[in-house]
Amino acid sequence: MKQELTISVPTQWKDLTLQTYLKFQKDLDLHKDNEDAILDLMIHHFCGINLDNIKGISINSYNDIREKFNKFEKPESLPLQKFINIGGTEYGFEPNLSKMAYGAYVDISQYEQLTIDKNWPKIMNILYRPVTKKTGELYQIEPYTGKDDWIKWLDVDMSVHFGSLFFFINLWKDLLHAILNSLKETDLPPNIKSILVKNGKGIAQSLSLQEEIYKKWKK
Repeated sequence: MKQELTISVPTQWKDLTLQTYLKFQKDLDLHKDNEDAILDLMIHHFCGINLDNIKGISINSYNDIREKFNKFEKPESLPLQKFINIGGTEYGFEPNLSKMAYGAYVDISQYEQLTIDKNWPKIMNILYRPVTKKTGELYQIEPYTGKDDWIKWLDVDMSVHFGSLFFFINLWKDLLHAILNSLKETDLPPNIKSILVKNGKGIAQSLSLQEEIYKKWKK
């Protein structure tokens, strides 16, 4: 008797946790030269389907899953979420980055790039801390202590993580654009402009894999 396969397909980034995404990303790195494997890996990780069972999915169902994945929000369009509840505790995003604790800055700076990888939950654990006070739109969070309890961020959905990532990406792009526009060519020390441009490109290259993934599976 043929066994019926039930597939639960996520329809938005909010349906996926960071832990799931990182596992997908790890497998994707191993198969980066095989474009045909991308959708299969997404079905495997996002839908929880064994890779061997994917071959038995009807072509109509396969294309339907592809279409649902294609309708995911663009990661860069997801907003920064200032507050998030984890295990009954409300966490708030660092309310004033210009006054961020030195220790927090040092701990973030140790990572080579700001992107969603194995270090990302540790960065989120620095940026978000328990809310201690709220007054209208203003709020305070616990002082940074370097507490190493980042595991909880693996179960937080990807809409939160992408919102935080692209907040920094867009902030960096705006700052870079403003700096280059405000300085005249003669005011720039030797090689400074090329360095700024190079750094800007580096930041852009550290964006999520998702944009490239979309381009490949939509071919």
